[in-house]
Amino acid sequence: MEKAGQKLQQPPLPGGGAKRRTSMFEKENFAQLLKERIRNSSHDVCGTEPTEEESMAEFGKTELFALKAMTKMRYANTYRMEPNNKFQAHLVRKKIQQILTNRLQEVNYDGETSNFLCTSISEEIIASVKAMDFDRYKYVVTVLTVEKTGQAINIASRWLWDVARDDWVSAKCEMESFVVLALLVACYFE
Repeated sequence: MEKAGQKLQQPPLPGGGAKRRTSMFEKENFAQLLKERIRNSSHDVCGTEPTEEESMAEFGKTELFALKAMTKMRYANTYRMEPNNKFQAHLVRKKIQQILTNRLQEVNYDGETSNFLCTSISEEIIASVKAMDFDRYKYVVTVLTVEKTGQAINIASRWLWDVARDDWVSAKCEMESFVVLALLVACYFE
């Protein structure tokens, strides 16, 4: 019987060829191959992982509670294919329109500060939509400010998505000197 961790010696092949793999059908090799496969296999366990490799026996109760608070939770897959709270475009459209009209009542167009205006409006939109708590959705918000100078504009967007679960909402607020367009894309994320 050979020691664990040592490879079994193979007789050289006739003709000086390379060594062949050990066969699991040979009685003496089966136990060794089984040990190697068990040692190399990995299993996914649901639970908590400590952030540092320290012995649990060295800790008292208070240190153990502190360590549990610092551990990262791992969750098993739910295999759920539909959201519990589905995205409702009509509610989001009303909310976005309300945000645009409230934020733009007293604003005059300025090309230098319009990028900050777009950023703050998009952050407010995404915060309010996340507060609506649609389950398992990720959002992309685009806000565009265009000065009215008698020009025409054509805006197009393209996506690759699931028609049954993903959705989009657009809203427009037109003022005397400029137009603001907001687009929100909601993608279902499992």
